[in-house]
Amino acid sequence: MSAAVLEMSARASAAERLADFARVTTDDVDEAAEQIGRIFCPHDLAPARPRAAGFSARHNCAAFSGFSINYVAYGGSVGIDPGCLERFFLVQVPLSGGARIRAGAREFEASPGRTASLLSPTIPTRMMWSDCAQAILLLDRRMVEQRAAALAGRAAGPVEFDPAIDLDTPAGRSLQASLAELMLLAERLGPSGRLSPLAMADWREALLDLLLNGQRHDQSEAIRTFSGQAERLPRALRAARDHLQDNAGEPLDLAQLACVSGIGIRALQLGFRRHFGLSISEMLLDMRLASLQARLAQAAPDASITEIAFDLGFTHLGRMAGAYREKFGETPSATLRRRMS
Repeated sequence: MSAAVLEMSARASAAERLADFARVTTDDVDEAAEQIGRIFCPHDLAPARPRAAGFSARHNCAAFSGFSINYVAYGGSVGIDPGCLERFFLVQVPLSGGARIRAGAREFEASPGRTASLLSPTIPTRMMWSDCAQAILLLDRRMVEQRAAALAGRAAGPVEFDPAIDLDTPAGRSLQASLAELMLLAERLGPSGRLSPLAMADWREALLDLLLNGQRHDQSEAIRTFSGQAERLPRALRAARDHLQDNAGEPLDLAQLACVSGIGIRALQLGFRRHFGLSISEMLLDMRLASLQARLAQAAPDASITEIAFDLGFTHLGRMAGAYREKFGETPSATLRRRMS
């Protein structure tokens, strides 16, 4: 277990986290529901016992571009019903107490060091927290769905995760350690501190990788297949796909691709359609669009979209912009502006 996680665990029972980022401190149920609802989303909040029986609410929030790290704690047993989150994904790591989570048809217990929860915006959720404090990562829905689309070679659409995270697995431990590190970083920066655009982009990339490549979701198999990791993918297609990726900035050469893969052009074309659901040129376009989206996520404010696009092999900017908008739901310039905001 990392030093960051150990520090988080040691401090969790002594005091709340992100104390300098206080947004809500109240023992009034209606006030808590209204104020926390403004930060997350409107939700029903109902203590299991009368209000005089120790209800309290605390929400501290350090916001970044596209994500935020939060400390949320409720005293007593509290029912929380947000329905569908709509705008964001939530990773909830218990620090103390426990919570029963119902996400869609799945129900489970979340507890420190054992199980965390990952809530998807399209799956209705209900929770019961019992003297519970949690570190919560909020991720912008569009950011996650756009990256999933880039990884899976598909148009952007809903992504639904397995809501239970086993914290005793390598993927669970890595995610918990990253949240602990992010929380410590926010505390050291303080409310007036700022991350550089490069550091912000690095954190976005790391968090997206931990979720989309580390946790189970309904696009996992598509990502594995598109990346050439699926076991059922024939060796010839894997070789062709890897060569295409390594040379995505160059003009498409079907004869060379067939030579690399060891099968004929027609067999290669049929194989791509059968196993990837895309033509070779469509996959190449998706690779270039994914690279463009990733480059824009880390670009400087004065970066030239035209230069980046030409560097990635795009020769017709109008078609590139149209394909990018169809895949990600916004223009390249809108992505650049939003990433640097």
